[in-house]
Amino acid sequence: MTAAGGILVRANIRLLPTSQSGRTAPIKGSYRPNHNFFGPDDRNMTIGFIELPEGREVQPGEDIEVQITFWNWPSLEGALYPGREWRIQEGTKLVGIGTILEVLTPQ
Repeated sequence: MTAAGGILVRANIRLLPTSQSGRTAPIKGSYRPNHNFFGPDDRNMTIGFIELPEGREVQPGEDIEVQITFWNWPSLEGALYPGREWRIQEGTKLVGIGTILEVLTPQ
């Protein structure tokens, strides 16, 4: 379940449209937003590493299936499972929603 000190999952991420998030630029390459599993008023967040395929970008309002490595954080113990949704944030600003499809076992 952990990979290089992190927890690897396959997930669907959906960026909110610009009108809802304020984000105007696409994400591409390496994207490292905050991930909030515990609600909009909770400031306990973890870092997640999203590596988009070469040449691929995701515009506000679009979604993509990706692998994400979350920093291994004690509060995530038992909190990651298929179907679990969470908030993708830049600072305190909500920019997307993620849904775990599968928790992956490292090779």
